[in-house]
Amino acid sequence: MSTNYKLVAFDLDDTLAPSKSPLPDRMANALDALLRLTQVCVISGGQFAQFDAQVLANLKAEPSALANLHLMPTCGTRYVVFTDGAWRDVYARDLSAKERSDALAVLKEEARRLGLWESETWGPILEDRGSQITFSALGQSAPVEAKKAWDPDRSKKEALRAAVAPRLPDLEVRSGGSTSIDITRRGIDKAYGIAELSKQTGIAIPDMLFVGDRLDEGGNDYPVKRLGIDTHAVTGWEDTAAFVEDYVRRCEQREDNEPSEREH
Repeated sequence: MSTNYKLVAFDLDDTLAPSKSPLPDRMANALDALLRLTQVCVISGGQFAQFDAQVLANLKAEPSALANLHLMPTCGTRYVVFTDGAWRDVYARDLSAKERSDALAVLKEEARRLGLWESETWGPILEDRGSQITFSALGQSAPVEAKKAWDPDRSKKEALRAAVAPRLPDLEVRSGGSTSIDITRRGIDKAYGIAELSKQTGIAIPDMLFVGDRLDEGGNDYPVKRLGIDTHAVTGWEDTAAFVEDYVRRCEQREDNEPSEREH
């Protein structure tokens, strides 16, 4: 695979870190090394607080490297960059108050009707993220193993999505993480976010690489493929760390070889 990409974009949960967990040290070190070489984007359905807790809390990058990091919460309906020593919004495209209240109400009604409103959870089931409403069956802080056990064949999530979508025809209702449903404006997914990133940065889609664990059809990373972006599928954060370490090593080797090639 080429090492000439101007930007490498990553999904968050189960790509850079275990679901709703901080970056492991190995991944944090690999990401820091990558930030020293190229632009990096992290895009996910989570809100900025989740990025802060999962990515930034354990990322020891210097401010000069953080300037290369682009954060896109809620699938790119918010875009945040590090400027003048702080994380600042480039834009935030929120749902209207009515759209948010309607989505919250319909999710609760249909989850109760289908018997999917759990009584024992790890945090709130419903979240208003401004530009996105999220249903998390077991709460955002549920253990990974509990999430995996709740809906192993994804039939519960799909039943809820199918019930909610017709009641919110002007909004996008899609499967999110392992136990979640996300609601945004129509046409909002990771492809939207990456396309917006290209507009904002001036980096062309062919000069980007996307890394994710759900690039299979129906997965929440799959929409980026319609952009024609190069992709690399991973099976978990360990796989991503190994890929990034190898990518950084090859980038460094390329840079070491460039002077000698010019001499000849």
